[in-house]
Amino acid sequence: MERLRSLAELHDEVVACRACPRLVEWREQVAVEKRAAYRDEEYWGRPVPGFGDPGARILIVGLAPAAHGANRTGRVFTGDRSGDFLFAALHRAGYANQPGSVHIDDGLELTDVFITAPVKCAPPANKPTGEERSACRPFFVREVDALADVRVIVVLGQIGYVAAAAEFGLSPRPKFGHGVEAVLPDGRTILCSFHVSQQNTFTGRLTGEMFDAVLDRARVLAAA
Repeated sequence: MERLRSLAELHDEVVACRACPRLVEWREQVAVEKRAAYRDEEYWGRPVPGFGDPGARILIVGLAPAAHGANRTGRVFTGDRSGDFLFAALHRAGYANQPGSVHIDDGLELTDVFITAPVKCAPPANKPTGEERSACRPFFVREVDALADVRVIVVLGQIGYVAAAAEFGLSPRPKFGHGVEAVLPDGRTILCSFHVSQQNTFTGRLTGEMFDAVLDRARVLAAA
């Protein structure tokens, strides 16, 4: 109950945050100008909290909301191609009740998985500054603290890896690479994957089989 209360309070604080002027301006500009395909939709245009199973043993860490994905729908990885790839894989692995998610009220539920990002607002060119990452860090710290059952942290890409390694006290930090594992001082494991971005999935740098293997390994580590 305390865990649910902590996550609910954090959710409200994240959504209300206006700490970074550049990110506030960008996310709200995108929400007004919109992409032509979504011109009739009302954009979220605010910071995006993490979501999933509060009792999760697996934490998936991305980078930041997509301008016309989570910044539009209000939920991480929801409504864009990256999310299509991620949720299909989670469904194959039994962690999601459906293979896709297009909006926040479409019935998607996660089991044993929580998904978040160390930066909560959509950044211009998908590149948050160091100051912006630092400003968001307290939210990420509190999210991690509330997820007391997490045993495996699946990081998507280099930035997610750096954020998770810093938060969980991983030093020295092994070089990032797909499938790289690093055991943390408290016995938990960071498990690396290439990001599920279109740039990686459309070019074949990250295939469904490769990501399925990461989730299979996460399941084994979470049960250890």
